[in-house]
Amino acid sequence: MPVKVDRDKCSGCKDCIASCPFEAIELQDGKASINEYCQACMACLSVCPEGAIFETESEEPKPQKAEGYSGVWIFAEQRSGKVSSVAYELLGIGRRLADDLKTELSALLFGAEETDARELIRWGADKVYHAKDNILQNFNDEPYAQLLTKLINEHRPEIVLAGATPIGRSFLPRVAARIRTGLTADCTSLSIDKETGNLLQIRPAFGGNIMATIICPSRRPQMATVRPRVMKIAAPDQSRAGEVIRVDDAGPIEVRTRLVETVREVTDKVDLAGAEVIVTGGRGLGHAEGFDLLRRLAERLGGVVGASRGAVDNGWIDYAHQVGQTGRTVAPKLYIACGVSGAVQHLVGMQSSDVIVAINSDAQAPIFGVATYGIVGDLYQVVPAMLTELGAD
Repeated sequence: MPVKVDRDKCSGCKDCIASCPFEAIELQDGKASINEYCQACMACLSVCPEGAIFETESEEPKPQKAEGYSGVWIFAEQRSGKVSSVAYELLGIGRRLADDLKTELSALLFGAEETDARELIRWGADKVYHAKDNILQNFNDEPYAQLLTKLINEHRPEIVLAGATPIGRSFLPRVAARIRTGLTADCTSLSIDKETGNLLQIRPAFGGNIMATIICPSRRPQMATVRPRVMKIAAPDQSRAGEVIRVDDAGPIEVRTRLVETVREVTDKVDLAGAEVIVTGGRGLGHAEGFDLLRRLAERLGGVVGASRGAVDNGWIDYAHQVGQTGRTVAPKLYIACGVSGAVQHLVGMQSSDVIVAINSDAQAPIFGVATYGIVGDLYQVVPAMLTELGAD
């Protein structure tokens, strides 16, 4: 606590209590005491007539020096024994980061089989730390956080990445807090600063209105979670060789909770994440009926219908169809944006698509900046013409 009370000097006058805007001062045994609500605003220092309240030096540990850390690690998430696709996305970006730093890329696999661990090598890993303890087969915050913390302290990697999935978002902050380092959540791009070697962690900020570049210059490892389907998956190399390191001794792991049952939700909602073709409508549609036209195009192409936040906010279509920072992140083979202006929040969720076709009457719309093909025109003329070419009824 940066503010303390000299109890020998305190007279219990209560002047400091009235001065605190955060209700962070209370009387204990007739003396002022600072509680956990203190925000270190220092308003109480000047009002104490006895000079009993004083500022202390920060109790935060000194920043760790960056020396002595090397290697890029990615957490390979698995569910029900199957490695998630986000693991292969992380291997792709992790491989590029490791090559830039001229270091090794390692994957961490908790649970699953050794064959899955060896498969990660073919996708870019030089080493795979594989822990197969029964307690790790199903995700639980406590054992996962304890084991990853232990491995980081032992091997001192320079960078640790995980997917911004419910699993990654749940336990990786616990690890960062335990080893007292920074963590950037929901990154959409990662690169290495050539001069400093720092990890440049890029993510939307201020409601998606800007893209912020975040660095962690004085603490290691540098940790980040990456939004699924924003990084390209590299092709596997069947000839790659690497090492699978078995983590047999996980040490004493305290678990206060246990998984009793997993209940899978049955839903008929649109599967944006798994779709290979998405036809998305934005505010440019003008009305909800415009989505009827997009559904015809999507059905003809064997795809599904997406929507921008603006279209959803207008009540034209259900939230389950929303693409973007506040919706689903997608990376289909074909993405057709109809009447979508291309705000940063939306681009974050779809710019990794293989082919992007943008249809907009505004030639200056930002969507054209990421489009593979751009069509400047009225979507109510362009889409029917596309349906005609596709032989639709």
